[in-house]
Amino acid sequence: MLAACLGGPTAPKSTGSARLFVGGDISALERIEQAGGVFRDSSRPGDAIAILRGHGANGFRLRIFVHPNGSEVQVNDLAYTLHMAKRIKTAGTKLLLDFHYSDTWADPGRQTTPAAWATLGFDSLARAVETYTADVIAQLRQEGALPDIVQVGNEIDHGMLWPAGAIGVAGADTLLEWEHFTGLLKAGIRGVRAALAPGDSVRIMLHYSGGGNAAGTRWFFDHMNRHGVPYDLIGLSYYPWWHGTLGDLRANLAATASRYGVDLMVVETAYPWRTGGWEGFATNTAAMTWPKSRAGQAMFLRDVRAAVVGTPNGHGAGVVWWYPEAIPVAGLYVWAGGSLALFDSTGNALQASAVMSAR
Repeated sequence: MLAACLGGPTAPKSTGSARLFVGGDISALERIEQAGGVFRDSSRPGDAIAILRGHGANGFRLRIFVHPNGSEVQVNDLAYTLHMAKRIKTAGTKLLLDFHYSDTWADPGRQTTPAAWATLGFDSLARAVETYTADVIAQLRQEGALPDIVQVGNEIDHGMLWPAGAIGVAGADTLLEWEHFTGLLKAGIRGVRAALAPGDSVRIMLHYSGGGNAAGTRWFFDHMNRHGVPYDLIGLSYYPWWHGTLGDLRANLAATASRYGVDLMVVETAYPWRTGGWEGFATNTAAMTWPKSRAGQAMFLRDVRAAVVGTPNGHGAGVVWWYPEAIPVAGLYVWAGGSLALFDSTGNALQASAVMSAR
């Protein structure tokens, strides 16, 4: 058994997901709407959440920054997030909340500590993480928008809240680093749980970026279990130009589900519906074997969804499209020029959106 192999506790066992969580990270939606973005379905204007809901989406992810500067789409403070969360819940869909624990983007290459916490010692930083997390969850709960899933950190392959919670950033990979990093994770998880009432059901997710990297995923989650970090879900990113082939994803889903016995989500994915806009950062185009077209994008999502559904023992829990609302609007930068969105340049829903159907 895994516990015997690692000399520590395993994550709680899961019996598999009753229903797939399918949708998108729509964290920039309201900012794009404010800039004049209009979303359509078959040329008819409508609410983007309702349009995606109509095509089968049953959940959405929102990121939250601590004190964002408001530039471009870095607007995800608590007030903005509360408003978006209520829209999602009013639509009758699930909510996945993604704590970045930063004032800006957090990913494998940057995990900048919020400016307000930058001078804190480790113990004080851990308390700040716990208190802040509890406050956010409590306010969401009070507004009737309690998340169904909480992601404690975003793409935390190399830790979070650098330098205090960094793992291997300077070439080291030490026991002390892991103790600090997992201590911060546990503080965030305590904060989530402290804000809940009896009967509340919120699942904790840990997010590793390498969807096609079975060895890296094992390295990361073996450490999570060895240090007793409690979690319910494993989240993976899968962009083929960074994370490998569909076969690599399938192999990792199978190996990870078998080793840890918990549910897995592809919590970030995307693929272009046209050429232009994405080529500058696509470092491994050989893995992009689907056509770069409307039909090709739909094929890609269908294949990723099928890979998740095919995860052993029913442990495939969901698929979340990254930034489906990224349509071009005047005066605002959108990722990849909108070429990876689920709406075209005029705001019309693309055929890939229909692949979301959770039926």
